[in-house]
Amino acid sequence: MLTTVTLTRAASAPARMTRLVEELLLLGSSGQPDFLHTEPADVADLTFSLLAKAETLDDRPWSAGAVARGRCELDRQRITQAIVQLAANAARHTPPGTPVELSSAWDGDALVLSVADRGPGIPAGDRARVFDRFTRLDTRRSDGTGLGLSIVAAIAAAHGGRADVRDRPGGGAVFRLRIPGQCHGDGHHGQELR
Repeated sequence: MLTTVTLTRAASAPARMTRLVEELLLLGSSGQPDFLHTEPADVADLTFSLLAKAETLDDRPWSAGAVARGRCELDRQRITQAIVQLAANAARHTPPGTPVELSSAWDGDALVLSVADRGPGIPAGDRARVFDRFTRLDTRRSDGTGLGLSIVAAIAAAHGGRADVRDRPGGGAVFRLRIPGQCHGDGHHGQELR
C-alpha cells in the first residue's frame, strides 16, 4: 500500500534528478573561459542586493554586518548564486527565527563576502571536505544534492579566489568567499578581516 509520503517522494524524484543534472552541468562548466561574465560592481550595492535576495528565503531576521565600499571586477550573477546558496544553507541548518548576517569587507586588495549564522557550526575536521561534491554532514535530510557548497567553491575558484568556513564568535558558522584581484576599496573598509 502506497503512503502519502511514498507518493510525495515519487512525485518529487524527477525534480530532484533534474536539479542534480543541472548542478553537475554547472560544475562541469565552471572551468570554461565563458563561465564568468565579469564587470565592475559597486560592492556596497552588491551587498545590499544580496541581503534583499536572502530576505526572500524566509522570514527570519536577516541583517547586513560590515559593508565595504569600493568596486570589484566580478560576475555579479555567479556571486549572487553563491551567496544565496550560503544563505539558503544557513536558513536550512538553523532554527526558524535565528538571525543570519551578510557582510562584505576588504582583506588587503581582496573582497570578502560572508554569511554568518548562529547554528551548530561545522566541526573543525569537516571544514575542508564540506566543499567537496556530494558531501552532506546532516544525513537525516534528504532535500539536498550535496553539491551546493561545491558550486560555491567553484564560483570562488573561477574568480581566482576561494571559499572557506570558520567558527562564528559566540557560536555558529561563517562561510566566506574571498575574491582577489580587480578590487578597489575607497578607504572606508568597514570591518577589517584577519
